[in-house]
Amino acid sequence: ELVILKCPCGYSQSVDPCYNYTVLNDQWRSTNNTNTQDLHCDQSINWQGWYRLFLGSSNARIPERCIDSNRCGTHAPLWITQPHPSQPGETVNRTVCNNWSGSCCQFPSHTIQVKLCYGNYYVYKLERPSVCHLAYCAGIVAL
Repeated sequence: ELVILKCPCGYSQSVDPCYNYTVLNDQWRSTNNTNTQDLHCDQSINWQGWYRLFLGSSNARIPERCIDSNRCGTHAPLWITQPHPSQPGETVNRTVCNNWSGSCCQFPSHTIQVKLCYGNYYVYKLERPSVCHLAYCAGIVAL
C-alpha cells in the first residue's frame, strides 16, 4: 500500500535565511565613507528576502548607533535603535532610524527583521526606507 504524505507547511517559507540570503557587499555603505559626490538611496531598491552584509571579505552589520549625516554613501544613514540579537538562531524586529538635520530619527522610521546565525553572522530582512536619500550603513564589529 502506497501512502503519500503532504506537508501543509509551505516549504518556501520554512527555508532558513541563514543559508538563503543575498550578499550585499558595497564599499560605499561603510560608516567610514564620507564621500558625498556619489549619493545612494535604498528607497528605489525592490528589497526581496534576506541579506548578509560584507565590507570586502569581512562580515559587516548595520550600526546600533546614530551615524553622522553624509556618511555611508548617502545623506541620512540608516541605523538600528536596539541591539542585535545575542542568541544564535534568534530573530528579532528592529526599528530603523536615520540621521539628518541634527535629528537621529528625522524621517519616518521603519522595521526590519534581524537574525543571528550559527557561525556568528547576521542576516537582515531589509525594507524600503521612507524617502531619499537614505541608505543602510555597514560597519565591521567583531562578534
